[in-house]
Amino acid sequence: MSMSDPHTFAGAYALDALDDDERTAFEAHLATCSECRQEVAEFVSTAGRLAFAASSAPPPALKHSVLRQISQVRQEPPRTVRETPVAQAPQRSPRGSLWPRRLALAACLVAASLGGVATWQHQEARQAREQAHRAEASADQVAEVLAAGDARTHTASLPGGARGTVVTSASQNRAVFTVSGLDAPPEGKVYELWFNDKGTMRPAGLLDRDQSTQITLMDGTIDQADGMGITIEPSGGSKTPTLPPVGLIEFPA
Repeated sequence: MSMSDPHTFAGAYALDALDDDERTAFEAHLATCSECRQEVAEFVSTAGRLAFAASSAPPPALKHSVLRQISQVRQEPPRTVRETPVAQAPQRSPRGSLWPRRLALAACLVAASLGGVATWQHQEARQAREQAHRAEASADQVAEVLAAGDARTHTASLPGGARGTVVTSASQNRAVFTVSGLDAPPEGKVYELWFNDKGTMRPAGLLDRDQSTQITLMDGTIDQADGMGITIEPSGGSKTPTLPPVGLIEFPA
């Protein structure tokens, strides 16, 4: 690609589709062009929303479970009117007293199963809505940081040939971290981000262990932090680093 017109590279930059030389050249342009920062922010926001546009299918065993329980319910026989002599008390056989109970029990089983399906579907829908709302809010915050007039960018090489970029905004008091080419952490481990408060590490969120390229809004505010670090921690993260950082990036002044 040629960087003859850097304004056309906003979309490729947001999707991490530039090579090292193109990225370096575009980031130099990005520092002086508010229009491109706004365009990159909009691309990132849209990509963030699309990433969560996924449906959730019910478990395969659910259909078979419901059909199996339905097949065990015997159909109720047609009702008939029986004449009973006035002088003779109605007779109830043992089968006549037990069958309605069995039928009612079977019907309750089916109703409980279907009720469980409805509850499960409701919970799945609610969780999907909550996840979408969180993703949308995060994407909007990422866009605000990237589009801020005082946004500053710094890029550094990480182990394994990965490349990390942090964008900070003093007015937003937030930081956005992007990484590409990141090797998966060891089994049972996760990458954790930290704010570096002049030598003291403060937790700033976890990276998705299954994604080699990702963009994330760092948890918490920048405050007095002058840089960030990346460590490998046990699944779920740690309150303080348990190993030396695999990467350190200074925040631009």
